[in-house]
Amino acid sequence: MPELQQRSELDFNSETYKDAYSRINAIVIEGEHEAYSNYIDMVQLLPEHQEELIRLSKMENRHKKGFQSCGKNLSVIPDMQYAQEFFSLLHGNFQKAKAEGKIVTCLLIQSLIIESFAIAAYNIYIPVADPFARKITEGVVKDEYTHLNFGEIWLQEHFDDSKAELEQANKDNLPIVWKMLDQVEKDAKVLGMERDALIEDFMISYGDALSNIGFSTREIMRMSSHGLVAA
Repeated sequence: MPELQQRSELDFNSETYKDAYSRINAIVIEGEHEAYSNYIDMVQLLPEHQEELIRLSKMENRHKKGFQSCGKNLSVIPDMQYAQEFFSLLHGNFQKAKAEGKIVTCLLIQSLIIESFAIAAYNIYIPVADPFARKITEGVVKDEYTHLNFGEIWLQEHFDDSKAELEQANKDNLPIVWKMLDQVEKDAKVLGMERDALIEDFMISYGDALSNIGFSTREIMRMSSHGLVAA
């Protein structure tokens, strides 16, 4: 019963909790907004998938509203400026790739890295969340696996042509994830979320996605090391 014990020790109304929550809540709101915008942007690069990408973007927008309601439930104002800076490196890399027509890099950033990051964060958060946020997050995490699946399928179908760009995009963007985890570690711990658990869950989700696309276990270990070296 360790999860129940840990949850009972958290004071969701304390100033310390609310202060940390103002940044964590902002991160998940901004993350869903980034995803919404990214899927809209990818319509330009994958017009044949417009209907599916629009559907995914609308789903992300619903998630964003759900997490906004979580903050309101605790009377917390999310620190959106902090969250925008938190995502700035991935945001910049996505926009650069979009401008260059690199759909493979865009899919790796959004459909693999950001979705795996979200899945890890939500999975680790659910056992320690307040009851209102837990219900919202449980619904959201089911959808995120669908989003991950979209990128997996497209990249799997174009694996031979995409492999070199995927490896470079991984090298350029995976280290950013560890910087993000380092930055959020203190606030996450206040909410009952441990960094090691976040890393483990992210690597499982991200590694499974790379495997489904077509990378071998050895290749996945090598690709994963780019982030670990930077950690």
